[in-house]
Amino acid sequence: MFQPLIKTPMKPLEQQIVQPAFYRKLKNGKIKCLLCRHYCELSEGQSGVCHVNKNVDGRLVNLVYGHIAALNIDPIEKKPLYHFLPGTTALSIGTIGCNMQCAFCQNWQISQQKTLIQKDFATPEQIVDLALKYRSKTIAYTYNEPAIFYPYARDIALLARQHGLKNIFVTNGIESEEVIQDMSGIIDAANVDFKAYDAQYYKRELKAPFVVRETLQLMKKAGLWIEVTTLIIPGINDQPEHLKKIARFIAQKLGTETPWHISAFHPDYKMLDTPATPLTSIQQAYDIGRQAGLQFVYTGNIRHQQNTTYCPNCHKPLIERLGYQILSNKIIDGKCVYCNHQIPGIWN
Repeated sequence: MFQPLIKTPMKPLEQQIVQPAFYRKLKNGKIKCLLCRHYCELSEGQSGVCHVNKNVDGRLVNLVYGHIAALNIDPIEKKPLYHFLPGTTALSIGTIGCNMQCAFCQNWQISQQKTLIQKDFATPEQIVDLALKYRSKTIAYTYNEPAIFYPYARDIALLARQHGLKNIFVTNGIESEEVIQDMSGIIDAANVDFKAYDAQYYKRELKAPFVVRETLQLMKKAGLWIEVTTLIIPGINDQPEHLKKIARFIAQKLGTETPWHISAFHPDYKMLDTPATPLTSIQQAYDIGRQAGLQFVYTGNIRHQQNTTYCPNCHKPLIERLGYQILSNKIIDGKCVYCNHQIPGIWN
């Protein structure tokens, strides 16, 4: 883990009070948190399902504001974002807490942590300074669900934009409509997990509402560049008809230009007895995406990744990748060098 030696004393509680736009006062001292689609109604002293947003004296307080649990310099391809400033790095930050309870979480040590473990306080100015110091083009809000620390991410993002930096969300897709509307002009791109096309699975296993479809459409409407990731878990979401529903939704509602990342599952957290995703399932999902008309389908977490970006017009290879490394890039000013076709994405 990258450690920038941030050593700033804890700020007063005022620093962590959430803007009134992101909570609503109810009767009997309760407040309604508007950061995600759980819309938790909190009594005095009560925290939401994320454990990090709390009713303190009738105001919403974001307990992890300024408290970073993970910070690294990552290739943008690791988010994964393949059509957004390829070959650059993102200063990536996360806190503790989450608004889902995924049994397969790879970052469960921080996402499922309920007690504040980081005592140092990092100001938005310090985060932006770090991004500039290490020549990152973006700041990524990732590792745990960034919607739950949106007040902190928002303050960083606004400052980052003043310095020419872009901002990205790596998210499970249950942001509130209020947050998504606010993102317009602040957050530039998002990689959104589409975990399953099954409302009961979201409710039963993830303990969350099945609103990812609405979230994706709202984000696209808000002007964010969108890429979608589906983790293929054996016995959960690897059935062809299930994957066809996801692929068709992406193609029909987001557009065939939307990249779909198909990622292989590896045993972790509470699913250590579930086998890793076989290559045949990854290939099947890839084929389903292409048959649905998706122009850009990528695979991840496997040795032989189909990571080349091809021109949808002349079909020549444009961006060749080895893992997170860019081997060649034949996109200039957003266009294919061979046929001048405009390639969807954010390239500079």
